[in-house]
Amino acid sequence: METKNIVTLRLALVLALSLTMFGCKRSSSSKNTSRATGWKINAKEGGFQFNTEFKEQETSPGLVFIEGGTFTMGKVQDDVMHDWNNAPNQQHVQSFYMDETEVTNLMYLEYLDWIKNVYPPTDERFKAIYDGALPDTLVWRNRLGYSEMMVENYLRHPGYAEYPVVGVTWIQAVEFANWRTDRVNEMNLEEAGYLERDARLAATATENFNIDTYLNAPRETFGGNDSIINPAKSRRRVQTNALGDTINVYASRETGILTPKYRLPSEAE
Repeated sequence: METKNIVTLRLALVLALSLTMFGCKRSSSSKNTSRATGWKINAKEGGFQFNTEFKEQETSPGLVFIEGGTFTMGKVQDDVMHDWNNAPNQQHVQSFYMDETEVTNLMYLEYLDWIKNVYPPTDERFKAIYDGALPDTLVWRNRLGYSEMMVENYLRHPGYAEYPVVGVTWIQAVEFANWRTDRVNEMNLEEAGYLERDARLAATATENFNIDTYLNAPRETFGGNDSIINPAKSRRRVQTNALGDTINVYASRETGILTPKYRLPSEAE
């Protein structure tokens, strides 16, 4: 039965790849025409705008592709103590991307540096933000051994730059993932010409980029300073419709520029 399922999965995979290949071979005259309505896609006169030149998602910094599949999670043979508190069950995991290594001290220090610059801890209004992001370096402290060198140096000394960051809580990890999502997408939008060049370097507590704000209320990005997202100041060619109105000012999910959000992996992943 298991062998049959594997064969079925392989067949489905081949079909999916075949469909993708045929999809790529559509003629240039038909790829900008809707197969649902017959209307033109990306017409200058207006209407539905979609990136028909999209090939595949570009791999974000530091990630590697993990192919999904089905496996048995849990105990698959008798425990010595006959303790079956983790019953085996089949799990299917979709393909996903994961960091090639653990988040390093250097990566986390970049996060702390950004917070310090945007939310200066010298300002009493922001002190709790920076303090709340600091890892607990006291995890190295041991009553039975001398470890103060690690307490004082592990996070910040260049010698430990590529070591995994430790002492981070679940909430801190989630906040780091959210921050990383914003910074990667901010860079992608700048390179695509949707944001003013080097706008990310001038971020402040009231004017900084957030992906949710950009998608739901783009004019409120950077605290409402829409000069940063003004296409006239970007490197992207301004598009207009037949009436002369500016279109495609903001990127959307349909453009293929914005990456999915970074997150902690699931247990099955």
